[in-house]
Amino acid sequence: MINLSINGQTHAVDADGDMPLLWVLRDKIGLTGTKFGCGIAQCGACTVQINGVAVRSCVTPVSAVADQPITTIEGLSPNGDSKVQAAWVAHQVPQCGYCQSGMIMAVDALLKTTPKPTDAQIDAAITNICRCGTYARVRDAIHDIAQA
Repeated sequence: MINLSINGQTHAVDADGDMPLLWVLRDKIGLTGTKFGCGIAQCGACTVQINGVAVRSCVTPVSAVADQPITTIEGLSPNGDSKVQAAWVAHQVPQCGYCQSGMIMAVDALLKTTPKPTDAQIDAAITNICRCGTYARVRDAIHDIAQA
């Protein structure tokens, strides 16, 4: 059994220690907001926060995060109205929306450490891929949050 602290709740999970956190979240715990995209940590659809840091859960073994605070998109805000989520709505960021939970988690982590990021800092920290190409709206939303 592996003890996980997810969104403020403790879960004892019967899983192989090498199982990716993504599959534990989705298949063992039922938190399906975190998405599978590429499986090789390139696209960012699977991004969650471990200790407030954006992490690609598709390549993170569950044993590596035992007893550490894990936040998924479901735990970011009980009502889905965090400052990042509100900016996403205001700027109509999502098109298909598939990548957005990971993108939101990465942006939230960035803003915790860098409240007023420059374009270069955004480019360096937010490496999530959006096939719909909403990067300009993402950047506008981040800048609006930073100015608030």
